[in-house]
Amino acid sequence: MIVTHDLERLTHCYAGIAGATETSRMPDDKPTFYLGLRVGHSKLSIVSDGATEEASTGRVPLNIEVPDVDAARTQVESHGGRALAPADDMPWGRRIAHVKAPDGNALT
Repeated sequence: MIVTHDLERLTHCYAGIAGATETSRMPDDKPTFYLGLRVGHSKLSIVSDGATEEASTGRVPLNIEVPDVDAARTQVESHGGRALAPADDMPWGRRIAHVKAPDGNALT
């Protein structure tokens, strides 16, 4: 579960970068304080709290598997995030990119 001051902005980011889809919203009418998302086979919950500030050091590190790391990385900035470095091949056979979501959380 991630707490954010801008629920819609963060949802837009995860949808654009990782293909997240909304599975639930509470309450059904505005203002929404909870969104349930599905990212591949995983669930992600986002809760709204206007007093929450951006994380300067990445308070919630998330590893999200996407079909094409390089393609997903090109979507980061247009969805409010920040790419920290080019994608790189790891010795264990994975290709990863280090980025920050709009709230400052670290995504790999």
